[in-house]
Amino acid sequence: MVLRGRDRPEALLILADLHAGWAWIVIVGNGLAGLWALGAHWVPSLRARALWWFTAAAELSIFVQVGLGVWLVAGQDREIDDLHMFYGFIAIVAVGIIYSYRQQLQGRRYLLYGFGGLFLMGLGIRALIIDAAG
Repeated sequence: MVLRGRDRPEALLILADLHAGWAWIVIVGNGLAGLWALGAHWVPSLRARALWWFTAAAELSIFVQVGLGVWLVAGQDREIDDLHMFYGFIAIVAVGIIYSYRQQLQGRRYLLYGFGGLFLMGLGIRALIIDAAG
């Protein structure tokens, strides 16, 4: 009998480890992007195109993390705390809201992305704490 990837216990362990490790990429990446954007609000020399590439990568990492989580849970008999999933999906919604306000807050764009990045970092930390407690 040949087991498919999702049926093999070692594949699930690898996926679970990837999801847990990627959480730190989400948390640290969005925290650094937020701090960089806040710094750029007050220090013009920090206003570089690289800031926006880094911010985009940090925000896209959230979609990867949620995708890994959905893949891990879908079709498996795994129980996960509802709040853990809630924080993941709220992070996706928050990215959309931050992006949608970029034109209205053009003069305060660095503040928007700075506090937005820190908020996303906080959601990641909270999801990690919920997961560890459960």
